[in-house]
Amino acid sequence: MTTTSMTDAELRDAFGRVRAEVGKAVVGQDGAVSGLIVALLTGGHVLLEGVPGVAKTLLVRSLSAALDLRTTRVQFTPDLMPGDVTGSVVYDAKAGDFEFRRGPVFTNILLADEINRTPPKTQSALLEAMEERQVSIDGETHPLPRPFMVAATQNPVEYEGTYTLPEAQLDRFLLKLVLDLPARDAEVEVMQRHADGFDPRDLAAAGVQAVVTAEQIIAARALVGEVRATPELLGYLVDLARATRQSPSVKLGVSPRGSTALLAATKAWAWLQGAEAITPDHVQQMLLPVWRHRIGLRPEAELEGVSADTILRSIVQQVQVPL
Repeated sequence: MTTTSMTDAELRDAFGRVRAEVGKAVVGQDGAVSGLIVALLTGGHVLLEGVPGVAKTLLVRSLSAALDLRTTRVQFTPDLMPGDVTGSVVYDAKAGDFEFRRGPVFTNILLADEINRTPPKTQSALLEAMEERQVSIDGETHPLPRPFMVAATQNPVEYEGTYTLPEAQLDRFLLKLVLDLPARDAEVEVMQRHADGFDPRDLAAAGVQAVVTAEQIIAARALVGEVRATPELLGYLVDLARATRQSPSVKLGVSPRGSTALLAATKAWAWLQGAEAITPDHVQQMLLPVWRHRIGLRPEAELEGVSADTILRSIVQQVQVPL
């Protein structure tokens, strides 16, 4: 069956199979898998944060294996240069001329591993690619493939040898997903899989297969765009954003771009649930991952141990829900 002949339900089922394929390699991270799929459906980027060893990289690699897309992995290190990511112009002695050699960013899914271990200068090399889907070198613009998504992992900033991501770059990520340590049952299952011979470096042996193509992703994005949002729901989104700007614990609230990001993610989540229009419940389910990295806390709030998630949950309880 061709992509153009697939129905709405068939495309939705295809993304359900992606979840099943990822589950062959990753245990207990259903929320993160959902977030990655939402980002694919909106053309957004994802930042995954967690301590080492909670399967951040394996999660992205498993998602890539479940998609018929080109994937490139870059290990971000303190000595990584911007040209190592975007590519650079080099002299070709045989041709007697300069040519542009494309970097690893020219792919469908870029796995930026431990992105906060490289200095801001190299991190900023991704800004144009993430926002404009292009790279400019020596006055020439080079478009990136479609679809294009950056899936970046990072360790918590309090760990040694890490750099805080610039606010401008954080804002380019549609979602920030926090991967916690697994529950006991999930960790036992991980141990059982390894005892049975599971090798995280060999996803093919684990049975992970590509079940969604680039054409299907683009077709699904068009359907996501058809999900309705009533004026009342749009007003609810604005009221939530304005509440973050008025919170006494927040020095920098959610911008209008953050509001549109939440709308896009909510529409994708609603489509995955089979809904024709977004509801307040859809909004509330996507609010934390879309906004937790878009608000800046006051120093006194940070000293008191207040987190962005705590503030956002409080705002959800305070803002009136449209009937």
